Amino acid sequence: QVQLVESGGGLVQAGGPLRLSCAASGRTFSSYAMGWFRQAPRKEREFVAAISWSGSIAYYADSVKGRFTISRDNVKNTVYLQMNSLKPEDTAVYYCALRTGAVTTRAPLYDYWGEGTTVTVSS
Repeated sequence: QVQLVESGGGLVQAGGPLRLSCAASGRTFSSYAMGWFRQAPRKEREFVAAISWSGSIAYYADSVKGRFTISRDNVKNTVYLQMNSLKPEDTAVYYCALRTGAVTTRAPLYDYWGEGTTVTVSS
């Protein structure tokens, strides 16, 4: 099995930055894609960003494009989400996910999920 543990969430003022991390452990794969998703109160889970194994392909939701950056360190089995210029509407529980296949924005195609980390942006 694979364990994904997110960290870095917290309370931040609007306009501020925050960096999330997600460390993978357990079963290893030759390559895998990673994604970030979020779920705000009373809303459905939505795609935020995703990155391929090599890091050469990255996708972003329109709502975060230009503000968020996804990156990964395959030696540390860790994926990051640098979030800048945060807005109150970014408030949500952020989940990382791992897919043993090509990178995608579709949540149902991810095989493993973390428990989530909460980000709260105050206005």
